[in-house]
Parts: sequence; structure tokens; C-alpha cells
Amino acid sequence: MTSKLSASKQAKLPDVMLAATSKRVPQATVDKLVISFPSAVVEQPSFKELITTLQPQAKVISRSTVRGRISDAADDLKKTIITELAKKSYLGVTCHWIEEDSLERRSAELVCNRLRGSHTFDMTASALDDVHCQYKIRDNVVRTTTDSGSNFVKAFHVFGAQNNTDVEENEVDMNEDTEGMNDIYKRLFRSIFAKCQGIWNKTGEVVEDKCELQIIHLVATRWNSACLATERIICITDEKGQDSIRSICDEIKLLIIHILSARLNPAEVVFLREYCITMKPLLKASNIFQSESSVYLGWLLPVIHQLQSKLNRLETSSQTCTPLIRALQNGLQKCFGQMMEDPELGDALKKVFHWIKCAAVLLPKFKTSWTDKPDVIEAALTCVKNHLETTAQENQHQPLSTKLQSPVELDGCLACASDSMDLLHSFPAIKKLSMKLNTALPASAAFERLFSCAGSHLLFTSKRSRIDSVNFENQLLLKLNKRFRR
Repeated sequence: MTSKLSASKQAKLPDVMLAATSKRVPQATVDKLVISFPSAVVEQPSFKELITTLQPQAKVISRSTVRGRISDAADDLKKTIITELAKKSYLGVTCHWIEEDSLERRSAELVCNRLRGSHTFDMTASALDDVHCQYKIRDNVVRTTTDSGSNFVKAFHVFGAQNNTDVEENEVDMNEDTEGMNDIYKRLFRSIFAKCQGIWNKTGEVVEDKCELQIIHLVATRWNSACLATERIICITDEKGQDSIRSICDEIKLLIIHILSARLNPAEVVFLREYCITMKPLLKASNIFQSESSVYLGWLLPVIHQLQSKLNRLETSSQTCTPLIRALQNGLQKCFGQMMEDPELGDALKKVFHWIKCAAVLLPKFKTSWTDKPDVIEAALTCVKNHLETTAQENQHQPLSTKLQSPVELDGCLACASDSMDLLHSFPAIKKLSMKLNTALPASAAFERLFSCAGSHLLFTSKRSRIDSVNFENQLLLKLNKRFRR
């Protein structure tokens, strides 16, 4: 018995290899195993000899094929991870307020709760109400800013105060409305950006070595990256000359892109430059809305009005991007046209739009100078005066002089030349109303940063793959609210 065991343990290498070759392994399995090796190894003669000795019928894929298979495998893995993560949904809520003494913006991250089940409007409303009750702010919330998801819109429409759609749909679709563009613009846009896309996809350190500037690559989740990347190409062309792009293509040996770049005629360079000029005001407006510390709800309409004015001026001087400008104008009019004007709407919705105008008037930075439409300013001032008079009459405990002074404060505040927020300290009634109307943020970037931080620091790491939702939320809140920890 002992001798048999010894014989079985002392099998010779040729016998093992013969046994292995007797069992044929599919080519797909061989390819799957080969991509786990470094791409430089697969073309070495010793490696090929090893594979063909073990599997004479197998073929060793080339180095370029290995790279392609690795890229495909990585894409499939990312899709699998995204699918798995999509099964877990979270509700992120942030809170923002203004300190009464310093008039400084303060903020805190409240929750990032796991949502289970279908995201219906009633479940969304219930989850949001639970957050308000948990932090005891249910009676203090003056406005909620969210995205334009149908469940949120219906939740506020059904359960909101006065059965009113109290949602700020302030997200503009920044993608160019290509359906409204004419054929000439379409051809120019697609042709030129196809050439730029080739450079964005292929170049790396070559641009920095030759032009001392690095190419900005596109980011799928950031619409403004296309404009920033185009600006960098224009910057390289201005500083190093048009031949610099062609030399880059020669360096990286991209013949097709080199041929296309050689056809980048002056008219196409003018198009890229005009595209950047057209999108620049939109970039600045977006950056303003994404701020938290120094932006209030009253910034919404003045910034949009300024953006519309700039687009109107660009439309008169534009040569090739007129369809793009008109598409942007139509998008702004569709999203904010009712707020900017005084249309015939229902009383509840009309009141909301009036309060947004009042928020701008009650900011010392803008007052009545943010629009050239006197009827809009007059409607906002009338709404503010009526509110001040009503508030003064309801406060029975205040002395008569204070009641009479409250409506007059508005004229005094508007007459002051100062544009600092400290001006509001001199007008208590105006300060109280301005804080109430301007507490909300004009965009939903704050809670989007909450999810971004959660993904980059807590979720997408190898050691956090099995973290439960409660532990995840606790760690996230401790990380983001360090300024409140004792």
C-alpha cells in the first residue's frame, strides 16, 4: 500500500504534460487565461511554446488583441458593478440656512438613507418628511430645491403646502438642441468635433511635451467639459500655431487624424472659437448656481436675465453659431420664461414666481437693477409691501411706530447705495423677509456633491464592498459634518 502511494506521488513531468494535452481546452478558455498575463509576455517565444506544448490546437492571441480583450473585460466589469449598485438607491438631503447675526450661509448634510422598494411619490414624500421630523425642522422649512424627477414633482404637488407645485425646476438641458439647428451647422458641428474627439481620445503626454499644455479630456457626467476641452485646443492654436496640432498627430502616428487635422481650415477654427464664446456665459452662470456659501435664491432670475442679454448680443454678431444660440434661448425661455414675466397663471403658481422675484429685489446686490422690465419690478415691490403691511398688522404686541415703520423700510433699503449684505441689519423687517425668501439654493448641486463624496470615498473602494447602509450613512455624515463635531 505504501509503495502504491509513493508511485502515485512521484509522477513524472512528461506524464503530467501528456495527460494535460489529452484533454482539449476550448480556445475561449485559453484566451481568457492569457489576458491575465502582461501584454508584453504573450509575444515572447517561450510563452508561445508553453501554450502550444500544453495545448497543441490552441493559438496565442497577439499583444494588441490582449489589450483589446482587457479593455472589453474592464467595460463588462464596470457595467456589472453599475448594475449591482443600481439595485441600491439612496435619498440624500442637505440643509442650508442663513445666520441671523452674520448673514452668512451655513449648511449641513442631514441623511443619505437607503431607499427600498419602488420610488413612488408617496414613498419619497414620506422619507423626506421623516428627515424633517428627525431633525425637528418640519415647521422651519421654507423651500425645497430638488431635481425635476417626476416622483418629486408629484410629491410636492400632492403633499406640498397649499397643494402647490413648490419645486424649482432650474436645471437647463445644456445639451445642444440639434433638432433645431440647420443643416450647415449640423455638418460643421459633427465634422469639426469628430476631429477634436480623435485628438481627445488619443493624445496624452505628447501635447504637454510639444506645446507645454495638456489636453483636457471629456467627462461624460460634466456637460461643460466639451467647452473647456475645445477652449484648450483654441489656446494651443493661438499660442503655438495651427501646425502644432498637426505635429502632435505626426508624433502619435495617427494618420487618419493627421489628414483630418490638415483640413482644419480657418473657417473651422473660427467656428470653434465662436462656439467657445457662445458657451462661455452659460459656463459662468452654471458655476454661479453651483456655489453654496455666497449664492441665494435671489440670484436665480438676475443671472438668467444677464445670460439672456449676453445671448441676445451674441446673436446679432454670430456668423456660424446662430442655431446654437437660438437653441439655448429657447431652453432658457422654456424653463424660466414664466418666472421672468407676469403671465396669466393660477394663483398658487403665480404667487411662487412673485416670491422668486421678491427674493432678488430684497438682495442688496441686485435690488431693482437686475431687469429692464418695469412691470416685473413693480409687481415684486407691490408683493413685498403687501407682505410687510400684513405682517405688521398681525403683530399686535409691537408698538404703533414699529408697525408704521415696517412698510417704509423698503424705500429706505432701496435708496441706499451699498450692495453689502450687512445693509439688511439696518432694516429688521426687510432682513427677516429676505432671509426667509433667500434661504433656498437656486440649484441642486449641493446634494449631488453629497453623492459624489459618498461614491468616491466610501462606496467605490475594495474594502467597502460589503458596508451596510446604516454604517455607510453614519460614516458619511461624520466625514462631511466635521465642523459640527465637538
